[in-house]
Amino acid sequence: MSAYEVGTRCWHTDPKLGWIGAEVTSKSIADGKVNLGLLLENGDTVTVTADESALETAGQPPEVSVSTPALPPLRNPSVLENPEDLTSLSHLNEPSVLNALRMRYSQLGIYTYSGIVLIATNPFQSVDNLYSPEVIQAYAGRRLGELEPHLFAIAENAYRCMIRDHKNQTIVVSGESGAGKTVSAKYIMRYFASVQAPGVGANNSPVTGPTTHVLSRIEKEILATNPILESFGNAKTTRNDNSSRFGKYLEIMFDNSARIVGARIRTYLLERSRLVFQPSTERNYHIFYQMMAGLDDTTRTKLSLTTVDQYHYLNQGGDPTISNVDDAADFQITKNSLATVGIDDEIFHEILKLLAGILHLGNVQISAVRNKAHLPSDEPNLVKACELLGLDPVQFAKWCTKKQITTRGEKIQSDLSQAQAIVARDSVAKYIYSTLFDWLVMRMNSSLVSEEAKAKAENFIGVLDIYGFEHFKRNSFEQFCINYANEKLQQEFNQHVFKLEQEEYVQEGLEWKFIDFYDNQPCIDLIEAKIGVLSLLDEESRLPSGSDESWINKLYSNFATEKYEKFFSKPRFGKSAFTIRHYAMNVTYESEGFIEKNRDTVSEGHLEHLVTCSNEFLNNVFREVMDAIPPQPEPTKAPGKAVARKPTLGGVFKRSLIDLMNTINETNAHYIRCIKPNEQKAAWDFDGPMVLSQLRACGVLETIRISCAGFPTRWSFEEFVSRYHMLVHSSNWTKPIKDLVQEILASSIEDTKKYEIGHTKIFFRPGMLAYLEDLRTSALDRSAIMIQKHARALHDRNEYQKMRRSLILLQSQSRAYLARKMAREMRDNRAATIIQKNWRGRRDATTFIAVKTSIITLQARARGGLVRKKLMESRYNTAACIVQRKWRSNCNRKQFLDTRKGIIRVQSLYRVRLAKKELGKLKQEARSVNHFKEISFRSEAKIVELTQIVRSKDEEIKKLEQKIGTITASYSHMEEQFKTVKDEYKELELQLTEKDNQHEIELKQMQAKVSELEKSNKSHVASKESSAATISKLQEQLEEEQNLRASERQKLEESFKKREESLQEEINSLKSKPHTIMTPSLGGTRSTSASHPLLDETGAFIGLGLVNLSARKPRLSSDVNDSANMGTATAAMAGAAAGAAAAGITANGHKRSVSNVSDSSPVDDRLVSVLSDVRGLSDEVMFEIIDKAPDTKVLSMEKSTSLREILYPAHMINLVLTEMWRYSMVTNSEHFIPDIMEKIQARVAKHKGEEMLSVAAFWLSNVHEILSFVTLAELTLLNNDYRNSPQGLSEIEFEEYVRLISCIMSDLRTLEFNIYHILMQEVKSVVASLAIPAIVETQQLPGFITESKSSLLKFLPNRGGNSNSNEGHHAMDDLIVYLNKFQRVMQICQVDPTITEFAVDQILILINVKCFNDLLMRRQFLNWKRGVQINYNLTRLQEWCSSNDVPECFMHLEHLVETTKLLQLKKTDITEVNVLVEICWALTPAQIHRLLKQYVSEGYEKAPDDSVLNAIASKVGGNDRLLLEDVSLQDSGTFEVPQPRPVKTLECYLPKEVDAPRVRQIVELHAGARY
Repeated sequence: MSAYEVGTRCWHTDPKLGWIGAEVTSKSIADGKVNLGLLLENGDTVTVTADESALETAGQPPEVSVSTPALPPLRNPSVLENPEDLTSLSHLNEPSVLNALRMRYSQLGIYTYSGIVLIATNPFQSVDNLYSPEVIQAYAGRRLGELEPHLFAIAENAYRCMIRDHKNQTIVVSGESGAGKTVSAKYIMRYFASVQAPGVGANNSPVTGPTTHVLSRIEKEILATNPILESFGNAKTTRNDNSSRFGKYLEIMFDNSARIVGARIRTYLLERSRLVFQPSTERNYHIFYQMMAGLDDTTRTKLSLTTVDQYHYLNQGGDPTISNVDDAADFQITKNSLATVGIDDEIFHEILKLLAGILHLGNVQISAVRNKAHLPSDEPNLVKACELLGLDPVQFAKWCTKKQITTRGEKIQSDLSQAQAIVARDSVAKYIYSTLFDWLVMRMNSSLVSEEAKAKAENFIGVLDIYGFEHFKRNSFEQFCINYANEKLQQEFNQHVFKLEQEEYVQEGLEWKFIDFYDNQPCIDLIEAKIGVLSLLDEESRLPSGSDESWINKLYSNFATEKYEKFFSKPRFGKSAFTIRHYAMNVTYESEGFIEKNRDTVSEGHLEHLVTCSNEFLNNVFREVMDAIPPQPEPTKAPGKAVARKPTLGGVFKRSLIDLMNTINETNAHYIRCIKPNEQKAAWDFDGPMVLSQLRACGVLETIRISCAGFPTRWSFEEFVSRYHMLVHSSNWTKPIKDLVQEILASSIEDTKKYEIGHTKIFFRPGMLAYLEDLRTSALDRSAIMIQKHARALHDRNEYQKMRRSLILLQSQSRAYLARKMAREMRDNRAATIIQKNWRGRRDATTFIAVKTSIITLQARARGGLVRKKLMESRYNTAACIVQRKWRSNCNRKQFLDTRKGIIRVQSLYRVRLAKKELGKLKQEARSVNHFKEISFRSEAKIVELTQIVRSKDEEIKKLEQKIGTITASYSHMEEQFKTVKDEYKELELQLTEKDNQHEIELKQMQAKVSELEKSNKSHVASKESSAATISKLQEQLEEEQNLRASERQKLEESFKKREESLQEEINSLKSKPHTIMTPSLGGTRSTSASHPLLDETGAFIGLGLVNLSARKPRLSSDVNDSANMGTATAAMAGAAAGAAAAGITANGHKRSVSNVSDSSPVDDRLVSVLSDVRGLSDEVMFEIIDKAPDTKVLSMEKSTSLREILYPAHMINLVLTEMWRYSMVTNSEHFIPDIMEKIQARVAKHKGEEMLSVAAFWLSNVHEILSFVTLAELTLLNNDYRNSPQGLSEIEFEEYVRLISCIMSDLRTLEFNIYHILMQEVKSVVASLAIPAIVETQQLPGFITESKSSLLKFLPNRGGNSNSNEGHHAMDDLIVYLNKFQRVMQICQVDPTITEFAVDQILILINVKCFNDLLMRRQFLNWKRGVQINYNLTRLQEWCSSNDVPECFMHLEHLVETTKLLQLKKTDITEVNVLVEICWALTPAQIHRLLKQYVSEGYEKAPDDSVLNAIASKVGGNDRLLLEDVSLQDSGTFEVPQPRPVKTLECYLPKEVDAPRVRQIVELHAGARY
């Protein structure tokens, strides 16, 4: 295989891009040197010179992590340049890796696999569409690599491994500051909190896939820890606006059912120095700025806080704000999150006091007096800080300026300098804040995991958010610890990658040798050995006189030797720094501050003072944190050695890091490497050199180097054969697939060391895949040339034969043409003469007709204009008159109302004045006993007066009776007179009521006076006896007066009632006369229901044989035998049903009741007896009619099945309700109908599958029939007001009936919706399982079959695409058959078409969402053929919608329709981008971009160009939705109860096989009553 020939694509270094593409334009070999001329992509030309021996190793993997080779690295073919897994690159070198990441990043692909590592590139823009609930659901239950690279795939893989292996898992998220570690860890935790796998037990039962669910309390608390830790542990740095300044390991605990039961947080190395110092453009921890922005004025005043620029701990970095960050809003989020984990407002206020105290502490001014520090105890900032922290200013000032040393039991105090005093002050602030941070973590842990949760926890998944490798201009103790941690993690990572690599070789049965990889153990030993950097640092820190200079000298003397020269060195100039060679790069550390930071101690005086402070909350914080520290074992005091003192910060960090490594080693690790693409934090900007440095630092290139040392490229047999079968003759295609693989490899690759064949995969050395691609391209080119040769020969031969036949035909045709031409000329001359004659005649006639028509049209329009003008004038005049009339009427009415209101006001004031005078007189008269006699006399006079009034009213009534005779001629005059009498009666009744009220008031006043007289006359026995007798007489007189008044009132009511009844009878008799004109009902304010579709103008029901209840006559027995009255009798019996529904009125016009059956017929008695047994009647309906209904046999029925066979259960229920309401059995009906509705719902709910479909449709129709009947009853009741009429209902009874019917209607509507909901749940579950196989995977067009990667080849015998296509064909047929079955059931049951349309809408919406989301998430699936197949499947659905009268429902499939358009359109030119976006208007740019990214080009078409993908990517917004919102199978969607059916009559059909004697007896009695 020759390399670096002219035209070879390769890479060349570039200072800006890192690497740039190039092409070999010339090649020469002379004197053992190879000279290559390269043309770069930017147009420049360069020459590369290398040894000729380098050509022998051309294409071999370079040391990607060390340096570039002499020859330029080879470039991969275009088809392999943008893989989802970097290890699938054929030429696996540094520029290829960088280019793949750049291409994916430019096309909005921020996630890329590199073996087991997920590389996450920070987009520096909100991409919420990648983390929506729909995306979470899409990755739930999917295997790693099944969908596009995503951190959810890593989380799901960890979840599956935990369930399958019952082993703890760890997800390590690392990267430099600003790379997106915190956000990635946040989304991983959101994934675990939002997704669960129900039903997965400890017995390793099958996992059906997680599903989204409502967050539990513990899950909400896990999510709430993020804002808290970010507020107290994150800060703005030069590289990151939200940099985590501590390490975090979150253990999410799961029980044996794989459900979250708790969590635990461990933190590492909080950056304490940031509290007291921030470099330029950086900030302190977020919580301080949130507090300053979010506190209200009252709290701010209590804490004595002003603005950020007034505090030394906050103003060192400059601008305190962060763009696009609202500190006030974040403050509220932090407060709410603290409340979620159990920290209430009171504790939160105490936390704010500590934070404010720390800020005031930073403003304490310490001066210098000579060489000593001076701090007065009354310094204002000190006083305020001590007040908030509960400290003594005097003691605090003392220990800030002095230190105490204990030697041999003696305490010696010495003064501190100003710089030392400031350090002491800052140490206290750092100690308080770090202790508060530790306390918050403890409180969150206590809330997240209880003892019960610990007992339930079986496994956990840990999420490690650790700081990445750091290298600044000035590196100190924090960078040293961070890089030490990354060194340990990198060692663990390398060992893990090596282990997995070797395990796969063993699993596939390959012969392998040990793979050498970079081991950084010497560097780790240099740091943590017994005599290492940390041990020397601890030793120096424990010495009272220890200093940075002394420690750095120890480092030089111990490590600046040949043994450590590879990993340790000292700078040429200066003696305060040292350099360590880490796995990523060499880092130089400044020793200044190492000792002080490592000690991290507070002076003994300050520590004793803090422990005894008066702030109870701060005391509790210190005590709880100290109690939580595990006790250190007391070392034995060896001779000559001192006892170990307090551990240093470096020692604590080393132990915690060792514990973390042990935890990771005990778990199965998953790795996410976050990359920061540019330093400016610009969205979608890729800085090549910066990314390269991070790839080296995070170990990605080392992973690739390990892969390159073995077999980096792996293909399954099916995938390999599917792509490279054309490299061998077609006669070999019938061999078994493994033999075919060996045949292809043997004929293509001579060196067998370049590949290995395993049990299921083929393993290739680097560069082999590119070589095979070249062979494939050559084979396809040869085949194309052969096809072109034969096609052109066939085309030329056909053209010759066509030309010869054409010449012979041309000669014959030309001779015939000349003969026909001569004959045609003769015919043309004769025809021209005839045509001229006819044309001229036609022209003149047409002109005349046109002139005549124009004149007529002009006249018509002129006359019409005049008529319209007159009509408009008439309308304007009429409208003006109406407006004037209405305006004048309104003015007069308003004036009348104002006048009447004033008169009433004057009258009321005058009457009040008279009443007050009368009250005064009554008070004077009541003082004597004789007043009672006067009252009795007045009462008698009033009674006489009332009697006279009654007599006068009687005379008026007699006059009215005389007038009734004259009313027969004029019905309207009689009705007005009746109303007048009725109004007068009501006025008299009101007057009597007022009189009764007055007498009751007077009686109470007299009784009060009597009691006063009894009290005043106790001393006079004689007068007491006489007074008692007088009082008793007066009381008897009053009682007689009241009885007399009551009897008179009763007589008046009876007389007026009789008059009213007689008048009503006269009115009815007038109405019954044929010559009398019917008038509206007596309740004149109620409008008729003629507007209702079931009522005509008179209020009668159209086509029902029902009459208005107020117009019915009593039904006599003689009427039945009278043929002339037969129709009236039948109508009356039919009207009984509506009457019962309306107000319980029987056919003869009198109200029936169970207690009043003395005048009832035997039929009534039998009906009442049957209806009284409510329990027995309900049981028959429930167990004989409902349970034995033919609801499960609907599919076996014919479409011509009569409606009564479907609706007879509803008709029987309607009949029972009718009879109950006729006989006023309201209570019975209230017990009857709820039982029936519950039974129907239970009947529907207990069925599943096809039976449920039939049962639900059957009862949906029946319930709607019952609802239609009850709606008719309500209309009848409301349109015929029976209140206070002789034959009607009282007010209370009327309201009772209205309430009953309203409740029943509401319950029936609810029942109808519940049945529809149950039906849609079943239908949606079936359609959801059929949708994707039917619409997406079905391939019915024989010429457009596309095989998936995992299927066998279509050209292999008995393994081709036919079986696959048949399977898809059946899936599509299954969907159409199911939809037909659904439609047929709805038609047989005669369900309202609107309900069917609602259901079809929801079905197609579900199909659209499921299939479209599936297409977006599929890999290597979409192509032009697939678009044709899906379009054909959608066409079948469209035809189904049109044939079933729901064509508009097809619009819900718009996303799928647009997708098929996109797949079939041309998309290879950047000029077509706008056309694609306009045509696919229903798709967002993000969706179009994803579909084109997933597009796989066939051999005959060109793949979408990168420029097209980049152009569409530029149109994608940060909030563009990717997946459609998922449709819940529990949501039945929009449903509106349809309009009621027209109830023509009460059907009395009951099948013979139904054993319901009570119901059958009611049917027979009802039918007999009609005739």
